[in-house]
Amino acid sequence: MTRSRGRSRGVTIIDVAKHAGVSPMTVSRVINGDPGVRDEVRARVGEIISALNYTPNLTARSLVTSREIRIGVIYSNPSAAFMSDLLAGVFEEASARAAQLILLKGENGKPPSREAIQGLIDSRVAGMILAPPLGESEVVGQILRAAKLPVAVVGGAARGAICVGIDNRRAAYDMTRHLIALGHRRLGFILGNPDQSASAERLAGFRAAVDEEGDLDVQIVQGDYSYASGLVAGEALLAGAHPPTAIFASNDDMAAAVVSVAHRRHLDVPADLTVTGFDDSTAATTLWPPLTTIRQPVRALAAAALQLLIQDIRAGPVADDDARATVLDHQLIERESTATPRSNPLPHPVRTMP
Repeated sequence: MTRSRGRSRGVTIIDVAKHAGVSPMTVSRVINGDPGVRDEVRARVGEIISALNYTPNLTARSLVTSREIRIGVIYSNPSAAFMSDLLAGVFEEASARAAQLILLKGENGKPPSREAIQGLIDSRVAGMILAPPLGESEVVGQILRAAKLPVAVVGGAARGAICVGIDNRRAAYDMTRHLIALGHRRLGFILGNPDQSASAERLAGFRAAVDEEGDLDVQIVQGDYSYASGLVAGEALLAGAHPPTAIFASNDDMAAAVVSVAHRRHLDVPADLTVTGFDDSTAATTLWPPLTTIRQPVRALAAAALQLLIQDIRAGPVADDDARATVLDHQLIERESTATPRSNPLPHPVRTMP
Protein backbone atom coordinates (compact mmCIF):
# COMPACT_ATOMS: atom_id res chain seq x y z
CA MET A 1 0.00 0.00 0.00
CA THR A 2 1.37 3.43 -0.93
CA ARG A 3 1.94 5.83 1.92
CA SER A 4 0.50 9.28 1.33
CA ARG A 5 3.02 12.15 1.40
CA GLY A 6 1.02 14.37 3.70
CA ARG A 7 -2.09 14.23 5.75
CA SER A 8 -5.23 14.14 3.66
CA ARG A 9 -7.62 16.81 4.81
CA GLY A 10 -10.89 15.41 6.04
CA VAL A 11 -9.62 11.85 6.70
CA THR A 12 -11.83 10.50 9.46
CA ILE A 13 -12.20 7.37 11.52
CA ILE A 14 -14.99 6.37 9.12
CA ASP A 15 -12.53 6.48 6.21
CA VAL A 16 -10.11 4.29 8.10
CA ALA A 17 -12.89 1.83 8.93
CA LYS A 18 -14.03 1.69 5.30
CA HIS A 19 -10.53 0.97 3.95
CA ALA A 20 -9.86 -1.64 6.65
CA GLY A 21 -13.24 -3.34 6.21
CA VAL A 22 -14.21 -2.96 9.85
CA SER A 23 -16.58 -0.80 11.86
CA PRO A 24 -15.62 2.66 13.19
CA MET A 25 -16.02 1.23 16.69
CA THR A 26 -13.37 -1.40 15.93
CA VAL A 27 -10.99 1.33 14.72
CA SER A 28 -11.62 3.23 17.95
CA ARG A 29 -10.87 0.10 19.98
CA VAL A 30 -7.59 -0.39 18.11
CA ILE A 31 -6.56 3.24 18.66
CA ASN A 32 -7.37 2.97 22.36
CA GLY A 33 -5.40 -0.26 22.81
CA ASP A 34 -8.36 -2.50 23.61
CA PRO A 35 -6.86 -5.96 24.28
CA GLY A 36 -9.97 -7.67 22.91
CA VAL A 37 -9.14 -6.86 19.28
CA ARG A 38 -7.65 -9.75 17.27
CA ASP A 39 -3.99 -9.29 16.27
CA GLU A 40 -4.70 -9.53 12.53
CA VAL A 41 -7.42 -6.87 12.77
CA ARG A 42 -5.14 -4.63 14.85
CA ALA A 43 -2.36 -5.00 12.25
CA ARG A 44 -4.70 -4.24 9.31
CA VAL A 45 -6.16 -1.14 10.97
CA GLY A 46 -2.66 0.04 11.91
CA GLU A 47 -1.54 -0.29 8.29
CA ILE A 48 -4.52 1.76 7.04
CA ILE A 49 -3.96 4.46 9.67
CA SER A 50 -0.33 4.73 8.56
CA ALA A 51 -1.17 4.71 4.85
CA LEU A 52 -3.83 7.42 5.18
CA ASN A 53 -1.66 9.38 7.62
CA TYR A 54 -4.68 9.61 9.86
CA THR A 55 -4.30 11.55 13.11
CA PRO A 56 -7.04 10.89 15.69
CA ASN A 57 -9.09 13.86 16.77
CA LEU A 58 -8.10 14.27 20.40
CA THR A 59 -11.31 16.06 21.34
CA ALA A 60 -13.48 13.34 19.84
CA ARG A 61 -11.23 10.69 21.40
CA SER A 62 -11.70 12.15 24.87
CA LEU A 63 -15.46 11.86 24.46
CA VAL A 64 -15.14 8.22 23.44
CA THR A 65 -12.79 7.25 26.31
CA SER A 66 -14.67 9.37 28.89
CA ARG A 67 -11.45 10.38 30.58
CA GLU A 68 -7.92 11.36 29.70
CA ILE A 69 -5.23 8.94 30.80
CA ARG A 70 -2.34 10.60 32.60
CA ILE A 71 0.92 8.65 32.56
CA GLY A 72 4.02 9.49 34.56
CA VAL A 73 7.46 8.95 33.01
CA ILE A 74 10.43 8.84 35.40
CA TYR A 75 13.90 8.89 33.87
CA SER A 76 17.52 9.59 34.72
CA ASN A 77 19.87 8.22 32.07
CA PRO A 78 23.38 9.50 31.24
CA SER A 79 22.96 8.69 27.54
CA ALA A 80 21.31 11.65 25.84
CA ALA A 81 20.98 9.72 22.57
CA PHE A 82 19.19 6.80 24.25
CA MET A 83 16.81 9.08 26.13
CA SER A 84 16.05 11.09 22.99
CA ASP A 85 14.91 7.93 21.22
CA LEU A 86 12.98 6.64 24.23
CA LEU A 87 11.09 9.89 24.81
CA ALA A 88 10.33 10.20 21.10
CA GLY A 89 8.80 6.73 21.12
CA VAL A 90 6.66 7.30 24.18
CA PHE A 91 5.49 10.74 22.97
CA GLU A 92 4.49 9.39 19.55
CA GLU A 93 2.50 6.57 21.16
CA ALA A 94 0.92 8.95 23.68
CA SER A 95 -0.22 11.22 20.86
CA ALA A 96 -1.88 8.31 19.07
CA ARG A 97 -3.67 7.25 22.26
CA ALA A 98 -4.64 10.67 23.63
CA ALA A 99 -2.59 10.07 26.75
CA GLN A 100 -1.07 12.93 28.71
CA LEU A 101 2.54 12.45 29.80
CA ILE A 102 3.96 13.94 32.99
CA LEU A 103 7.77 13.80 33.06
CA LEU A 104 9.96 13.57 36.15
CA LYS A 105 13.74 13.62 35.79
CA GLY A 106 16.42 12.46 38.19
CA GLU A 107 20.06 13.46 37.95
CA ASN A 108 23.20 11.48 37.08
CA GLY A 109 21.42 8.16 36.87
CA LYS A 110 19.87 8.57 40.33
CA PRO A 111 16.13 8.57 41.06
CA PRO A 112 14.27 11.78 41.89
CA SER A 113 13.56 12.40 45.57
CA ARG A 114 10.80 10.47 47.35
CA GLU A 115 8.90 13.74 47.67
CA ALA A 116 9.09 14.36 43.92
CA ILE A 117 7.89 10.84 43.10
CA GLN A 118 5.06 11.09 45.62
CA GLY A 119 4.09 14.45 44.12
CA LEU A 120 3.84 12.80 40.71
CA ILE A 121 1.67 10.03 42.17
CA ASP A 122 -0.54 12.61 43.88
CA SER A 123 -1.10 14.36 40.54
CA ARG A 124 -3.47 11.47 39.77
CA VAL A 125 -1.44 9.62 37.18
CA ALA A 126 -3.00 6.29 36.23
CA GLY A 127 0.30 4.48 35.64
CA MET A 128 4.05 4.93 35.42
CA ILE A 129 6.77 4.26 32.86
CA LEU A 130 10.31 3.82 34.14
CA ALA A 131 13.32 4.34 31.88
CA PRO A 132 16.61 2.59 32.65
CA PRO A 133 18.21 2.47 35.14
CA LEU A 134 15.25 3.49 37.31
CA GLY A 135 13.19 0.44 36.41
CA GLU A 136 15.48 -1.55 38.69
CA SER A 137 15.68 0.99 41.51
CA GLU A 138 14.39 -0.64 44.69
CA VAL A 139 13.56 2.77 46.16
CA VAL A 140 11.37 3.71 43.20
CA GLY A 141 9.83 0.23 43.11
CA GLN A 142 8.83 0.36 46.76
CA ILE A 143 7.13 3.73 46.38
CA LEU A 144 5.15 2.67 43.30
CA ARG A 145 4.15 -0.70 44.75
CA ALA A 146 2.88 1.06 47.85
CA ALA A 147 0.80 3.33 45.61
CA LYS A 148 -0.54 0.26 43.75
CA LEU A 149 0.10 1.89 40.39
CA PRO A 150 0.51 -0.13 37.18
CA VAL A 151 4.14 0.15 36.05
CA ALA A 152 5.93 -0.50 32.75
CA VAL A 153 9.72 -0.82 32.71
CA VAL A 154 11.78 -0.29 29.56
CA GLY A 155 15.01 -2.27 29.27
CA GLY A 156 14.95 -3.80 32.74
CA ALA A 157 13.17 -6.17 35.11
CA ALA A 158 11.02 -5.29 38.10
CA ARG A 159 8.65 -7.24 40.33
CA GLY A 160 5.02 -6.92 39.33
CA ALA A 161 5.76 -4.71 36.31
CA ILE A 162 5.36 -4.90 32.57
CA CYS A 163 8.91 -5.32 31.26
CA VAL A 164 9.74 -4.53 27.64
CA GLY A 165 13.21 -5.16 26.21
CA ILE A 166 15.39 -7.27 23.94
CA ASP A 167 17.46 -10.41 24.53
CA ASN A 168 20.62 -8.59 25.66
CA ARG A 169 22.61 -11.78 26.16
CA ARG A 170 21.93 -13.06 22.66
CA ALA A 171 22.59 -9.63 21.14
CA ALA A 172 26.02 -9.34 22.79
CA TYR A 173 26.80 -12.93 21.83
CA ASP A 174 25.96 -12.15 18.18
CA MET A 175 28.24 -9.11 18.11
CA THR A 176 31.13 -10.96 19.75
CA ARG A 177 30.83 -13.84 17.28
CA HIS A 178 30.89 -11.25 14.49
CA LEU A 179 34.18 -9.82 15.77
CA ILE A 180 35.70 -13.28 16.10
CA ALA A 181 34.56 -14.15 12.57
CA LEU A 182 36.41 -11.06 11.30
CA GLY A 183 39.61 -12.57 12.70
CA HIS A 184 40.04 -10.63 15.94
CA ARG A 185 41.84 -12.52 18.70
CA ARG A 186 42.47 -9.64 21.12
CA LEU A 187 39.12 -8.34 22.32
CA GLY A 188 38.22 -5.52 24.68
CA PHE A 189 34.81 -5.23 26.31
CA ILE A 190 33.42 -2.20 28.19
CA LEU A 191 30.78 -2.98 30.79
CA GLY A 192 27.69 -0.86 31.34
CA ASN A 193 26.17 0.39 34.58
CA PRO A 194 26.68 -2.35 37.20
CA ASP A 195 23.27 -1.59 38.72
CA GLN A 196 21.42 -2.65 35.54
CA SER A 197 20.57 -6.24 34.67
CA ALA A 198 21.14 -5.46 30.97
CA SER A 199 24.83 -4.86 31.74
CA ALA A 200 25.22 -8.31 33.27
CA GLU A 201 23.32 -9.91 30.40
CA ARG A 202 25.55 -8.25 27.78
CA LEU A 203 28.65 -9.38 29.64
CA ALA A 204 27.24 -12.92 29.83
CA GLY A 205 26.66 -12.92 26.06
CA PHE A 206 30.20 -11.68 25.43
CA ARG A 207 31.69 -14.33 27.72
CA ALA A 208 29.60 -17.10 26.15
CA ALA A 209 30.95 -16.29 22.68
CA VAL A 210 34.54 -16.01 23.98
CA ASP A 211 34.28 -19.31 25.88
CA GLU A 212 33.04 -21.09 22.77
CA GLU A 213 36.08 -19.93 20.81
CA GLY A 214 38.81 -20.27 23.42
CA ASP A 215 42.43 -19.09 23.11
CA LEU A 216 41.51 -15.40 22.97
CA ASP A 217 43.10 -12.43 24.72
CA VAL A 218 40.23 -10.72 26.56
CA GLN A 219 40.32 -7.48 28.52
CA ILE A 220 37.22 -6.23 30.35
CA VAL A 221 36.89 -2.77 31.89
CA GLN A 222 34.06 -1.05 33.73
CA GLY A 223 31.96 1.77 32.31
CA ASP A 224 28.55 3.18 33.23
CA TYR A 225 27.01 3.90 29.79
CA SER A 226 28.19 7.53 29.83
CA TYR A 227 30.52 9.05 27.24
CA ALA A 228 32.91 10.11 30.02
CA SER A 229 33.22 6.53 31.29
CA GLY A 230 33.92 5.41 27.72
CA LEU A 231 36.87 7.80 27.53
CA VAL A 232 38.38 6.35 30.72
CA ALA A 233 37.74 2.77 29.60
CA GLY A 234 39.12 3.42 26.12
CA GLU A 235 42.34 4.84 27.56
CA ALA A 236 42.70 1.83 29.89
CA LEU A 237 42.29 -0.63 27.02
CA LEU A 238 44.58 1.14 24.55
CA ALA A 239 47.39 2.11 26.92
CA GLY A 240 48.85 -1.39 27.30
CA ALA A 241 51.66 -3.02 25.38
CA HIS A 242 49.24 -5.40 23.66
CA PRO A 243 45.98 -3.47 23.18
CA PRO A 244 42.89 -5.10 21.70
CA THR A 245 42.38 -5.07 17.94
CA ALA A 246 38.62 -4.82 18.56
CA ILE A 247 36.67 -3.11 21.35
CA PHE A 248 32.99 -3.86 21.98
CA ALA A 249 31.35 -1.19 24.15
CA SER A 250 28.04 -1.89 25.89
CA ASN A 251 26.42 1.18 24.34
CA ASP A 252 27.01 3.63 21.50
CA ASP A 253 27.99 6.56 23.71
CA MET A 254 30.91 4.63 25.17
CA ALA A 255 31.84 3.30 21.73
CA ALA A 256 31.90 6.87 20.38
CA ALA A 257 34.24 7.79 23.24
CA VAL A 258 36.57 4.92 22.28
CA VAL A 259 36.68 6.21 18.70
CA SER A 260 37.68 9.62 20.08
CA VAL A 261 40.46 8.06 22.18
CA ALA A 262 41.69 6.10 19.15
CA HIS A 263 41.85 9.26 17.03
CA ARG A 264 43.74 11.06 19.78
CA ARG A 265 46.27 8.21 19.73
CA HIS A 266 46.55 8.50 15.92
CA LEU A 267 44.90 5.12 15.39
CA ASP A 268 42.75 4.62 12.32
CA VAL A 269 39.29 3.17 12.91
CA PRO A 270 38.81 0.51 11.62
CA ALA A 271 42.22 -0.17 10.01
CA ASP A 272 44.08 -0.14 13.35
CA LEU A 273 41.16 -0.68 15.69
CA THR A 274 37.66 -2.07 15.25
CA VAL A 275 35.02 -0.47 17.51
CA THR A 276 31.42 -1.62 17.99
CA GLY A 277 28.56 -0.38 20.14
CA PHE A 278 25.07 -1.25 21.27
CA ASP A 279 21.66 0.49 20.82
CA ASP A 280 21.93 2.03 17.31
CA SER A 281 21.18 5.43 18.80
CA THR A 282 21.83 8.69 16.96
CA ALA A 283 25.39 8.55 18.34
CA ALA A 284 26.07 5.59 16.04
CA THR A 285 25.61 7.60 12.86
CA THR A 286 26.73 11.10 13.84
CA LEU A 287 30.44 10.33 14.16
CA TRP A 288 33.07 9.11 11.72
CA PRO A 289 33.25 6.31 11.02
CA PRO A 290 29.62 5.36 11.72
CA LEU A 291 29.39 2.50 14.18
CA THR A 292 28.71 -1.14 13.67
CA THR A 293 26.27 -1.77 16.49
CA ILE A 294 23.36 -3.78 17.85
CA ARG A 295 20.06 -2.15 16.96
CA GLN A 296 17.89 -2.03 20.04
CA PRO A 297 14.55 -0.63 18.84
CA VAL A 298 14.32 1.94 21.64
CA ARG A 299 11.39 3.87 20.15
CA ALA A 300 9.44 0.66 19.62
CA LEU A 301 10.25 -0.52 23.15
CA ALA A 302 8.96 2.74 24.61
CA ALA A 303 5.83 2.66 22.45
CA ALA A 304 5.12 -0.95 23.42
CA ALA A 305 5.59 -0.14 27.10
CA LEU A 306 3.00 2.64 26.93
CA GLN A 307 0.58 0.53 24.89
CA LEU A 308 0.76 -2.38 27.34
CA LEU A 309 0.52 -0.03 30.32
CA ILE A 310 -2.68 1.53 29.01
CA GLN A 311 -4.12 -1.95 28.44
CA ASP A 312 -3.28 -2.81 32.07
CA ILE A 313 -4.90 0.38 33.33
CA ARG A 314 -8.12 -0.35 31.43
CA ALA A 315 -8.15 -4.02 32.43
CA GLY A 316 -7.90 -3.26 36.15
CA PRO A 317 -5.53 -4.53 38.89
CA VAL A 318 -3.32 -7.54 38.17
CA ALA A 319 -2.72 -9.91 41.08
CA ASP A 320 0.40 -11.52 39.56
CA ASP A 321 3.51 -10.22 41.34
CA ASP A 322 5.92 -11.59 38.72
CA ALA A 323 7.47 -9.46 35.98
CA ARG A 324 5.64 -9.82 32.66
CA ALA A 325 8.20 -9.71 29.87
CA THR A 326 7.77 -8.64 26.25
CA VAL A 327 10.87 -9.23 24.11
CA LEU A 328 11.40 -7.43 20.79
CA ASP A 329 13.93 -8.41 18.14
CA HIS A 330 17.43 -6.97 17.90
CA GLN A 331 19.55 -6.61 14.78
CA LEU A 332 23.28 -6.41 14.11
CA ILE A 333 23.91 -3.34 11.94
CA GLU A 334 27.24 -3.41 10.12
CA ARG A 335 28.81 -0.06 9.22
CA GLU A 336 32.31 1.34 8.68
CA SER A 337 33.83 0.93 12.16
CA THR A 338 34.71 -2.76 11.73
CA ALA A 339 37.34 -4.55 9.66
CA THR A 340 39.67 -7.52 9.79
CA PRO A 341 42.76 -6.88 11.94
CA ARG A 342 45.97 -5.76 10.21
CA SER A 343 47.75 -8.79 11.59
CA ASN A 344 46.66 -11.80 13.57
CA PRO A 345 49.56 -12.81 15.83
CA LEU A 346 49.25 -15.66 18.28
CA PRO A 347 47.58 -14.26 21.38
CA HIS A 348 49.59 -13.88 24.53
CA PRO A 349 48.17 -15.44 27.72
CA VAL A 350 44.66 -14.29 28.46
CA ARG A 351 44.41 -11.26 30.73
CA THR A 352 41.05 -10.32 32.16
CA MET A 353 40.71 -6.94 33.85
CA PRO A 354 38.15 -6.75 36.69
